Amino acid sequence: MAVAHNLGFPRIGGDRELKKAVEAYWKGDITEDNLRQVGRELRAKHWQLQKDAGIDLVPVGDFAWYDQVLTHSLTFGVVPERFATAGEKPTLDTLFAMARGVVESSCCGGAHAQEMTKWFDTNYHYLVPELTADLEFALSWEQLFEEVDEALALGHKVKPVVIGPLTWLWLGKVKGEEFNKLDLLEKLLPIYGQIFQRLAAQGVEWVQIDEPILSLDLPQDWKNAFERAYNLLQAEPVKKLIATYFSGLEDNLGLAAGLPVDGLHLDLVRAPEQYPTILDRLPAYKILSLGVVNGRNVWRCDLEKVLATLKHAHERLGDRLWVAPSCSLLHSPVDLAREEQLDEELQSWLAFAVQKTEEVAILAQALNNPDCAKVQAALAQSRTVQESRANSPRIHKPQVQARLAAVTAADSQRTSVFAERIKLQRERLDLPLFPTTTIGSFPQTKEIRAARLAYRQGKLSEVDYQQAMQAEIQHAVKVQEELGLDVLVHGETERNDMVEYFAEQLDGYLFTRFGWVQSYGTRCVKPAVIYGDITRPQAMTVEWIAYAQQQTDKVLKGMLTGPVTMLMWSFPREDLSREQQARQLALAIRDEVVDLEAAGIKIIQIDEAAFREGLPLRRAEWQAYLDWATESFRLTASGVCDETQIHTHMCYSEFNDVIDSIAAMDADVITIETSRSQMELLDAFETFHYPNDIGPGVYDIHSPRVPDSEEMANLLRKAAKRIAVEQLWVNPDCGLKTRGWPEAKAALEHMVAAAKQLRKEYAKAV
Repeated sequence: MAVAHNLGFPRIGGDRELKKAVEAYWKGDITEDNLRQVGRELRAKHWQLQKDAGIDLVPVGDFAWYDQVLTHSLTFGVVPERFATAGEKPTLDTLFAMARGVVESSCCGGAHAQEMTKWFDTNYHYLVPELTADLEFALSWEQLFEEVDEALALGHKVKPVVIGPLTWLWLGKVKGEEFNKLDLLEKLLPIYGQIFQRLAAQGVEWVQIDEPILSLDLPQDWKNAFERAYNLLQAEPVKKLIATYFSGLEDNLGLAAGLPVDGLHLDLVRAPEQYPTILDRLPAYKILSLGVVNGRNVWRCDLEKVLATLKHAHERLGDRLWVAPSCSLLHSPVDLAREEQLDEELQSWLAFAVQKTEEVAILAQALNNPDCAKVQAALAQSRTVQESRANSPRIHKPQVQARLAAVTAADSQRTSVFAERIKLQRERLDLPLFPTTTIGSFPQTKEIRAARLAYRQGKLSEVDYQQAMQAEIQHAVKVQEELGLDVLVHGETERNDMVEYFAEQLDGYLFTRFGWVQSYGTRCVKPAVIYGDITRPQAMTVEWIAYAQQQTDKVLKGMLTGPVTMLMWSFPREDLSREQQARQLALAIRDEVVDLEAAGIKIIQIDEAAFREGLPLRRAEWQAYLDWATESFRLTASGVCDETQIHTHMCYSEFNDVIDSIAAMDADVITIETSRSQMELLDAFETFHYPNDIGPGVYDIHSPRVPDSEEMANLLRKAAKRIAVEQLWVNPDCGLKTRGWPEAKAALEHMVAAAKQLRKEYAKAV
């Protein structure tokens, strides 16, 4: 019998119950017992949803209070000294302190949060483990075992999920003296042995060990370490399924197939070419799990197409075949059934996590009992859906294709090179050394959200809504003037999300009410869905930004989201390449850039926060992506005159290895996240001369902690050792929408003070 299993399920809840409960706990509105009860209820609900869908083995251990990598760090007893309490095991408060940092008045004395970065090429962020040469491991966190007991008590057949030892080490960052991270492996493996022994004692048969780094270009010593590690672990109890995803195994296929474990999972959505090659490399005793339902997008699976592959595999493997999504469904919304307001045809094309588990189950059932009426009905429905989507006239717009065909190389070039543009811009803008600005958004208060909701529900007229937003813009501008910022923003009061706001005004997108996915911690996003060719019917931001500029004599930035980020943070089409979708978006946003310039806006920021995360996992594929991503940004930005200054922003990405492509984007100013890494991300500038201006973030907006001005000044001094001071801007790491006004004001006041201090120190240097 083919087995239907799942690699992971969204943890946040269909109504973001986890987000709301965790934030209520942070505020002191509920107790830890209350919070843990919400967790138990969500887990029980999600396990039952999967069981009802027909999943044979439900994942346990995919739940996390903030992030699964952070959970593993605590499990191994890896708590940085600044958060540790002598002689005591970590608590839930320890976990949240590591994730968010802590203020001076709390237990840990003003400790900064752990660094956060993207989980492979997704928009999910994980907390980077901090590794030191003298690190010792100890089993210190009972969450996995408690949740296994919960699931077993509820009558579920379970498959615990752990991040593999090599992947966890790979994701970590060396702190203090340099050493080889692999030196820690021998000390880490006994902890895995203890975990497996505990799980076996609980009655667990199978454990899923996630090793997605097998889909990367691995150095030989890491390949050797895989063999050594799993040879040592093979004697431990429980059967082991190695799970890989997000890319193909390629040169690591033989390594993965030969590891002494009981099963291997492959992502056939991202890398279908792995099949049937794997059949000739897989030992006769091993289970093969095929990930055939896309865990990272929202389109319904073409069941008949996928079933053809599965039938062939079933003929070869028989009961050794398992059916699964391509990866954890963490990256999918929870349940499409709640989207009652969606267009009926468009809704018929979609599937969220619950529906994807149903697809996995029906595919397994189609192998085990192909004549079943339920199976035949599902296949017929799938056929109808695929034909409807392929033939719909709503998808293709001839005018979009014609405009793209007419684009020339000149359309992606500014009139003059940066060295000439910056002279004109500095003369026009007349800014001081170390000019201060923010990334764009200001706090989204309860009043703002209430007004937006009332407007959407028809309880607030358009005129009243506009006046309410204008009042908030006035407030944001006034605060910035009082703080002494040099370049102001309008605060993005009217925007729900940096992608959704624009997507709502572009043709070719559809939107959900409950399609939330976790980005990091309690931060959830609701990605829009690209279903057809993209056009911009009318200006999207000009009225709001022009109004803000009328409120001040200072320079004000226009704020836009770039084409690559619009694409990466949406659910994209599957019938058109990412490159073509990015180019369509670039042309639409280019029209907005030109309109902003015509309205008198002197600085326009085009955020490309997702530029690095779009990079393929394999280096052989990098250049093709970087070429079209860079060209898409330049196509967006190159319709303005030399005097108009173009900014862009990138956050929480390891971008040092693509710094030359970022320079090739030719933005006049780039702002980047650097504070969590204590400016380590600027190491690339020691060997690469970045030609344009840059604003390294001087404080972490994802933490409630407010650093003092001297701490920010020290970060700027670090930056000034690598970058010429006349190129440096001063700004936070990211937008301030998730912060409250008191802490935002305090932090910006310190930031302005730090800039003024640096001007005094470096006045004679320029």
